[in-house]
Amino acid sequence: MTTTMISDGDLRSKVLAELRWDPRVQDRHIGVHVDDGAVTLTGAVYAYGTRLAAQEAAHRVEGVRDVANDIKVDVQPGRGTDTELAQAVRRMLEWDERVPDTRITSTVSNGWVTLDGTVDTWSEREDAEHVIANLSGVQSVTNNICIAKHPAKSDDLRHVIEAVLTRRAERHAKRINVEVSDGVVTLSGPVDSLAERRALVASARLTPGVHAVNDRLSVESYVWVATPAS
Repeated sequence: MTTTMISDGDLRSKVLAELRWDPRVQDRHIGVHVDDGAVTLTGAVYAYGTRLAAQEAAHRVEGVRDVANDIKVDVQPGRGTDTELAQAVRRMLEWDERVPDTRITSTVSNGWVTLDGTVDTWSEREDAEHVIANLSGVQSVTNNICIAKHPAKSDDLRHVIEAVLTRRAERHAKRINVEVSDGVVTLSGPVDSLAERRALVASARLTPGVHAVNDRLSVESYVWVATPAS
């Protein structure tokens, strides 16, 4: 097993570089603190979409295990009322053809948007959140949208997921165990990186017929070495 040693200081530098590189972020008001591989993001931005993009950027950095997103969204004055924001949310849901808007409801309170409803796939659930993320006035989004349960034989669904995982990570596919029960998929086994782990879980979630994924994959390629106290 290959091991890579990385200090908290080096990891912090990599996360900062990724934040500067991402055109959705490029915000000098975001702070990064790393403690034993866990990354904490702090500061303030003007849009929930920027907060979400910063979180995604940190997760992309190899070696990052966990991210605590403490970034605040400072809504600029004159953002409008919650009623106006609710109307804007509805328009965005209606305009995006990827989102089944008639099956989704929203609640807005002090800029906090809560999405409810039932959709057919995980991608529709994620698209609904992302399409409203950059609306002016959105401070946070709680996504309570559920994935509908569709009749599917567990064995058939397992074979489909195994084929998907083989395309994504052929070298490790035989070591990954896939269990399916009533549309709930459990993945277990070793992977090389956190990025690979997230990609495999996302692939399973996007498979039609899957409405939940239990992630029990383990990252084996890193032994973490924290920066010694000075």
